[in-house]
Parts: sequence; structure tokens; C-alpha cells
Amino acid sequence: MLLVVDNEVDPAYDYLPAALRAMLPAHGVRRVGRRGTDAVDDDTDGDDTVDAGTGLDDIVVGDLDAVVLTGSTAGVYDADDHPWMAEERRFVRRLVDAGVPTLGVCFGHQLVNDALGGTVEHRGLTAELVAVDFTDDPLFDGVAATVPMVHGDHVVDPGEAMESVASADYYPHLATRHRDAPVWTVQYHPEFGADLRERVAADFEWHETGRSFADATHDRTVRNFLRLAGARHLDRDG
Repeated sequence: MLLVVDNEVDPAYDYLPAALRAMLPAHGVRRVGRRGTDAVDDDTDGDDTVDAGTGLDDIVVGDLDAVVLTGSTAGVYDADDHPWMAEERRFVRRLVDAGVPTLGVCFGHQLVNDALGGTVEHRGLTAELVAVDFTDDPLFDGVAATVPMVHGDHVVDPGEAMESVASADYYPHLATRHRDAPVWTVQYHPEFGADLRERVAADFEWHETGRSFADATHDRTVRNFLRLAGARHLDRDG
């Protein structure tokens, strides 16, 4: 089973996590969503029956093939307003200990590093296509060095055993990978395509840089993750 932890707390901005979910398999997926301080369980395809109110502490990580942690307009420093973050931090540590393949996106990138003892700080909004330097990590196979960024928080110091695998001029730790466990995190949005540009521009202060979505292949990040997770059977197009 692939578990999607949808971290968006404001329904007005759910279109980005929804786009990420749409890139995942049509079957064998379970979603845990966040709304305010509550966790909402959603059986997305009818394959798995779950009890309403089941939290991440109740999930047996050994039953999971892979996990995706989405973005959010919340910040990891907002834990007092969002008590579920403490549970998600514990969940991340259990995933690492159990070696469950995990991909954190945007807020997910920040929360994984925070859960492992790293530091996240608010640095101001970046909303633009950014030039990125990737390492040769297989997560980035076929991913062009132009990615869309919509964020205000930065991973300033990666968590324990988390190593930087991508950077930009303004952001040294734009993506990280765990040294031992199959855990990757990216600040950019693999799900953010040209079709969402106008909506994002309406919600955030989008900055044109002269770069083009036509040159971007960041969506391949998700396919690569599923392959690396040994979950080819989960690949929507595989």
C-alpha cells in the first residue's frame, strides 16, 4: 500500500496536493488528510477499509510499500496550532527506522528534516521557476535543472543523516536524502505543471524569470521515486 499524507490545512490550496495525488497510482493508495487540528482518513480507491479518526500512530509501517508527504501552507514551527505535527514527526522517525521508502515534498521536505533534528526557518516567499544543481542521485534521472518553487520556509540545517542532493543559488539544501534509509525530500513541486501556473500566480506573488515550463521535467521525480521504492506495480503508467 502507498500512503499519502496530505498536509494541506486550507481547502483553498488543496489543488497542489490534489495534483500530486493525481500522479500516483489509481489503486492501492490510502490518504490521510489534515484539516485544522484533525486528521481525516480517506480511502481513495475503495481497496482499503479504514476506521474514521485513525491517526499515523495507529498505522503499522511494515504494511506500507511507500509514503508520500505533501506540501502545506502550514509551517513546521506552527505545531501549537496544528497538534498533528507531533504525531507526523514520530511517524517520520518510524519510517526511517523501518526503512520505508518515503518522499517528502515542500512542507514534507521541511518536516522530515525537522523531525530528524534539522532546522527550518522562514526566509520569505519564492514563487518562480528556479535553476537547480542536482547531484547524480537516481531520484533526478531525466529531471531537467529547472523546477517550480512556491515556498517561504527553508531547510537551513538538514536532519541527522540527511544529505543535500540538490541546491540553488539561494538554497543550499533544496533536496535531501537519508544516508541509510530510502528517504528523499524535495523543496520543489513535482506536481506543479504549466496548467496550474495561472492559479498559483493568483494565489502567490509569482515571479517571471525567463525560464519556461516547456523546459521542465520535474514531474519525473514521482516516477523515479516509485521505481526506487521498488513499487513498479504502483506506477500509474507502468
